[in-house]
This record gives sequence, C-alpha cells and structure tokens, in this order.
Amino acid sequence: MDARHKAGHDRTGEDFLRMTIEDDIAFLEGIPSLRLLGRDALRILAIGAESRTIHEGVSLFSEGEDADCAYVVQEGSFDLVAEKNAIPASVAGPGTLIAETALFTDAKRLTAAVAREPSTVVRIPRQLFLKMLEGYPDAARRMRDAIAGKVSRTAAELSRVRSTLMREPSRR
Repeated sequence: MDARHKAGHDRTGEDFLRMTIEDDIAFLEGIPSLRLLGRDALRILAIGAESRTIHEGVSLFSEGEDADCAYVVQEGSFDLVAEKNAIPASVAGPGTLIAETALFTDAKRLTAAVAREPSTVVRIPRQLFLKMLEGYPDAARRMRDAIAGKVSRTAAELSRVRSTLMREPSRR
C-alpha cells in the first residue's frame, strides 16, 4: 500500500483508501516546479485540486484542445504524442507535471495524453492556480523567477544552436 494512503472504513465496514491533505501537500512538494511555491500555497492547491482516474487506453486530453488546467501524474503513466506538432513522443510517469503553461495562460494542448495503464492524475485548474498566486505574492515571485531562469536558459541554448548552424558550411 502506498504510504500516502490511510486505510479507513465506510459506514458498511468496507475498507477504502483515502489521502489526507497533508499527504496531498507532501505529494505536490515532490514536484520540482511546484515545490518552490511553499507549503501554505500548496495547501490551497491540494484543497482545490481534483483527483481523476483514467483507464488504460483512454485519452486524458487531445492535441489541439483548449487547455484550462495542468495535470500531475500520481500513479501510472501517459503517452504524450503529437500528430500536428513536431514534438517527439514521450512518456509522463508519476511526479510529472503535464501542461504547466496552461496554469498561466490560455493555450492549446500541444500533445495528446493517453493512459498507458490505469492511472491517476491531480487536475490543477488555471483559475485556482492564479487565485493562489494572488494570495501568495512570495510564491508568485519565486515562480516568476524560476520561469525567467528557464526562458534565459532556453534562449542561450537557441543562441548556441544558431551559432553552430551559422558556422556549418551550406549543404546545397
């Protein structure tokens, strides 16, 4: 049994598993880009986020659809595939934040996500995330700084690639 789950009993005496808010916060703290928000901000996300179970072979979302949330894979895994975009296929497993950009802005899904096996995700709606950032300006600053760092690293890498391509002789 997963250590995050607590065994309990319903009114009929049937066993079931449930997670406490503290378990949910601890899980979200394990996601690098969410960890920097801090426990108080993560508590808001843990309370407002939804858990969903997706059966094997079922699509979590489709390429090109409007993205109003991000997902964190809790259990299982998803194939991330794009037919229209030139994005290599990949697999998102436990602890992966899928569609992080959708937390900040209106966007279209760049890939489809299809469950490789029975899987569980935590859905974080954009509105919840933005409302949380309004209430926690220090968390918003840390997130902004992290994103600015990613953008700077990406720009530097693109510049290196461009320089390399400019130095190579033309292959015509």
